[in-house]
Amino acid sequence: MKELMLGNAAVARGLYEAGCSVVSSYPGTPSTEITEEAVKFPEIYCEWAPNEKVAMEVAFGASLAGKRAFCAMKHVGLNVAADPLFTMSYTGVNAGLVIGVADDAGMHSSQNEQDSRRHAVAAKVPMLEPSDSAEALEFAKLAYDLSEGFDTPVLLKMCTRVAHSQSLVELTEREEPEMKPYEKRIAKYVMMPGNAIKRHPFVEERTRKLREWAETSSVNRVEMGGTDVGIITSSTSYQYVKEVFGDSVSVLKLGMANPLPVKLIRDFASKVKRLVVVEELDPIIEDHCKALGLTVSGKDVLPLEGEFSQNLIAEKLGGTVHKGRAIEDAIPPRPPVMCAGCPHRGLFYTLSKNKCTVLGDIGCYTLGAVAPLGAMDMTLCMGASISAIHGFNKARGAESEGKTVAVIGDSTFMHSGMTGLANIAYNQSNSTVIILDNSITGMTGHQQNPTTGYNIKGDPAGKIDLEALCRAMGFRRVRVVDPYDLQACDAALKEELAAEEASVIISRRPCALLKYVKHEAPLEVDGDKCVGCRSCMKIGCPAISVKLGKARVDATLCVGCGVCEQLCRVDAFRSVKKEG
Repeated sequence: MKELMLGNAAVARGLYEAGCSVVSSYPGTPSTEITEEAVKFPEIYCEWAPNEKVAMEVAFGASLAGKRAFCAMKHVGLNVAADPLFTMSYTGVNAGLVIGVADDAGMHSSQNEQDSRRHAVAAKVPMLEPSDSAEALEFAKLAYDLSEGFDTPVLLKMCTRVAHSQSLVELTEREEPEMKPYEKRIAKYVMMPGNAIKRHPFVEERTRKLREWAETSSVNRVEMGGTDVGIITSSTSYQYVKEVFGDSVSVLKLGMANPLPVKLIRDFASKVKRLVVVEELDPIIEDHCKALGLTVSGKDVLPLEGEFSQNLIAEKLGGTVHKGRAIEDAIPPRPPVMCAGCPHRGLFYTLSKNKCTVLGDIGCYTLGAVAPLGAMDMTLCMGASISAIHGFNKARGAESEGKTVAVIGDSTFMHSGMTGLANIAYNQSNSTVIILDNSITGMTGHQQNPTTGYNIKGDPAGKIDLEALCRAMGFRRVRVVDPYDLQACDAALKEELAAEEASVIISRRPCALLKYVKHEAPLEVDGDKCVGCRSCMKIGCPAISVKLGKARVDATLCVGCGVCEQLCRVDAFRSVKKEG
């Protein structure tokens, strides 16, 4: 049976067909849907972990126990999970262990566009790289065979275009292998120096065997066409090359990103007059070719940064984009903005009004940095806001303590914020931390987290009490405010910044887009009262605009949060319901 399927859904289907039993992930665009699709199969246990490191360690534990396991993350999440990954390369596996990582060339939803192939090379683990949904399913299944056949974790590298595009896949039945027996093997699984030093030669020999496998595997295939130009490529770049050049060039399509073949590449190069490598981001394949002594073109023509397209390939390498296949580059811009009724808006307005230095974090609240709020000075990585404010205040002392805050979301706090908060309590800086608790993991599409009280299926689960946790970590000053109440936010901020000890403010109101949230009636503007002062525009609400010098409210967007109403000095805002 064939079905049109999203790339991420195809990976989940591959996990199901391969007999995967345990999936633990942390949501991160563009990888999130893999786990959301996998949970639809009752045969697979799925969970959201607090962070990617925990997810990978859970998957390793399941593999050690004898069941096929999987974890998914985006490229920056692999940084968090690098600690177990590099040592798992030494231990190897029991049952198959596959790690899904999704890169984000073009930074559609990321703070950098690193190339995860670097992790595969550095950790010395194999990586498969599908170019469409059919390969996503096929490679997910193949990854388990490689994992168990070569005693290794296997990376499955997706990217935004493959993860979020659709193509036909062929479905088969699930084949669940028997649970592998668990055997106590101290020399293999206890990585203290005396054991680890003996495992390194195993890793190097495994890499040699995997390279031999790559030489003849069907995941790497030659498509001979015209021989004036030969292109080595992979992933979505393969699709662009084929759409631009068709059979006018010869193509070596690499489905295994690490280790790369040697004989296959040399043989292909010998059959073409000019050798070109087309790959997004880093010159991994190109550098490999140069190390083999081949004359090759690549990053001398193509960019090191950004996402490729058919138009780019045609422009840089020559060729014609077939009509109707091109992705238009000149798409009208749509700047990101916090949603109407976003609970973070009132808090960020308060920070901006008080001219605070704000050390930010990763989440939809990072949009507090954009105009007109402009209420964020730094965003680095998950959890960095809390660690950074401690260092900032230790460096500047009293000069910064009364005007500097850290902001972090509830999910991000559970991911990486607790250790930073423990550091503030332990090493005693006078720092004010604001936890933006919107009762969900918002940026990646409303996934549950350990503070919400529900698991991945929406069933009741253990719930962490943020106030009790912060107090248990040594904070005496912990308070909760409603970010829709600007006066309360202002008072809480000023009092905690003035205090001569560390404190935590929890800004709590559920995300306005959650289905269970009941909104107030939308507001409207009394044109006779409005004086056109534009005070209501300071919060950057997409429901508010100005026309002919008067404010107006889009009733289809407004959720009646009342934040704009509190800013209006002439009481021009009124509830539609009240007037009705």
